[in-house]
Amino acid sequence: QVQLVESGGGLVQAGGSLRLSCAASGRIFNTYAMGWFRQAPGKEREFVGGITWNSGRTCFSDSVKGRFTISRDNAKNTVYLQMNSLKPEDTAVYYCAANGYYCGGPYDYWGQGTQVSVSS
Repeated sequence: QVQLVESGGGLVQAGGSLRLSCAASGRIFNTYAMGWFRQAPGKEREFVGGITWNSGRTCFSDSVKGRFTISRDNAKNTVYLQMNSLKPEDTAVYYCAANGYYCGGPYDYWGQGTQVSVSS
């Protein structure tokens, strides 16, 4: 079983930046691809980005490409989502996910989510 805990969400003005973290339990974290998803009110959960187990590849949705980056530190069992040039439409609950296809999923394990709010 893998447990995922997101942190780093909050309120930021448009154009600002936030870095989300996802800490994972389990010794085999470094064998898992990791992903980030988000869900805005009234909308379905959507893929944001993903990274392979060895950081060799990343993948992003068109809506965040060029603004968001993903990295991971396998020694710390943590994956990060760096969000720059934030827009009000980025407002959502952000979830990290583990053990799936890095570019879109599906994934086996999910965190509880962290709220990101971007004001205009």
